[in-house]
Amino acid sequence: MTEILTSHRKTILLVDDTPNNLTVLNAILKDTYKVRIANNGEQALRLAERLPIPDLILLDVMMPGMDGFEVCHSLKSNVLTADIPVIFLTAKTQEIDEINGFNAGAADYLHKPLSPALVLIRVRNILLMQDLKNSIQEHNLLLEDRVAQRTQELYKMQDAIIMAMGVMAELRDEETGLHLKRTQEYVRLNRTGFRGGTNS
Repeated sequence: MTEILTSHRKTILLVDDTPNNLTVLNAILKDTYKVRIANNGEQALRLAERLPIPDLILLDVMMPGMDGFEVCHSLKSNVLTADIPVIFLTAKTQEIDEINGFNAGAADYLHKPLSPALVLIRVRNILLMQDLKNSIQEHNLLLEDRVAQRTQELYKMQDAIIMAMGVMAELRDEETGLHLKRTQEYVRLNRTGFRGGTNS
């Protein structure tokens, strides 16, 4: 039973160039989540693409090479990682820094030194919001599929009605029956052209 529960734990990628910060974050999160660790931006981008894709990234801002803002921009421009929420971790507390962080695509912003309780709460809340967002997207796709199926059913019903009218009309008047069949074919071709995106 423990293995089943463990396999469904969320995966969090920790990115920080300071080993002590990574040790602290790992200690805070490892009992609740699966944890991956990167100590620079380039490594973070590689680990972010590794399956299973992380559910959340905790990202330091001030790092040598690629800083956190650059890493976040790269994540958001990659179709594989664009939807991963990012929480920035930094000692920079100026308002402009937070604005830059949110403009880069961050979901949240945490200041160092970190409070373990606050880290857990923020992480939990972001993951809950992400689950809700995914659930809404799946529901919308299901609705779109149902609408498409219902539309096809209506088209088939329309064809059947026109065919039945044609057969009935043929029994009374052959010319009227042929006209209805031509009308049915016209409707079918026009519908196919519409679905295919033609304007002719």
